[in-house]
Amino acid sequence: MGIREDISTVFEKDPAARSKLEVICCYPGLHAVWVHRVSHFLWNNHFYFLARLLSHISRALTGIEIHPGAKLGKRVFIDHGSGVVIGETAEVGDDVLIYMGVVLGGTALERVKRHPTVENDVVIGSGAIVLGPITIGRGAKIGAGSVVVRPVPPGATAVGVPARIAEPQPSVPEGLLDYNKLPDPMLRVVSQMLDRLSRLEDKVQAQRYTSAYRTPLEMTVPKKDEQIYSQLRKVIDPEVGIDIVKMGLVKEVIVDGPNVDIGLVLTTNLCPLVEYLKDQVKRKVMSVGEIERVSVNILDEPWSWDRFKEQTQDQQQDQQST
Repeated sequence: MGIREDISTVFEKDPAARSKLEVICCYPGLHAVWVHRVSHFLWNNHFYFLARLLSHISRALTGIEIHPGAKLGKRVFIDHGSGVVIGETAEVGDDVLIYMGVVLGGTALERVKRHPTVENDVVIGSGAIVLGPITIGRGAKIGAGSVVVRPVPPGATAVGVPARIAEPQPSVPEGLLDYNKLPDPMLRVVSQMLDRLSRLEDKVQAQRYTSAYRTPLEMTVPKKDEQIYSQLRKVIDPEVGIDIVKMGLVKEVIVDGPNVDIGLVLTTNLCPLVEYLKDQVKRKVMSVGEIERVSVNILDEPWSWDRFKEQTQDQQQDQQST
């Protein structure tokens, strides 16, 4: 646990580091870890008052509070560090990365193991709170602002309040700092529910049209374009709860015989719902008769929420005027 090893860790995990002198003088997280090693030594040798006094001074200087009884492994890096609190019985493994505002807190008033155990290679995002004598498995990631009250398996990603397991395995290769690209478990559940609802609606609609008690379809068959738009209105954006036609996500619909090309505009091509929306659009349009192929293209024209609000206001004004 040498000083050189700590400095090398800063260069590996913080691209803002420019020189060794800067790291030694200007990184409070590094200072807090160094002071903690001294206070932890005093604590283990029963100099409790001196250990607490030293950790208190460190807190005043760095803004990071680490109880002298806490156990920190090798190459622990506290980035920025302001507001970090690590409790007495907490255990932090090797190569752990902790961002500002993280709390490793306890949930009991007795003198027992009451703080978390964080295993090696864990990343804890800004403002995350981990409570109780739980274990954060090796290589796990805790999303910023999450409140973790249950154990997290090795390699998993936990996000939300309370935190839920969003991914059982890491989504990016080890070593990449893509900690902002965390999955949304609630959005995934909502998307699955909407997908199932859409399939049930298709089945009910198919049974309704094949029922012998209804008027034959040939008597009132709408135009194909109208049928397609009618089906597209059944595709709901799970993030907003509004159909994609009303939101203005459908830019164009080109019908060429049995082939249909649909252009969508989204906030970004990296939108997590791209594949979901494509699948829903294809399924709905294919339910229209005589359609053999549906192509869904994401146009290079970012969707604007402000433009959608303006269109909605214009429609409301037109309805009021009529």
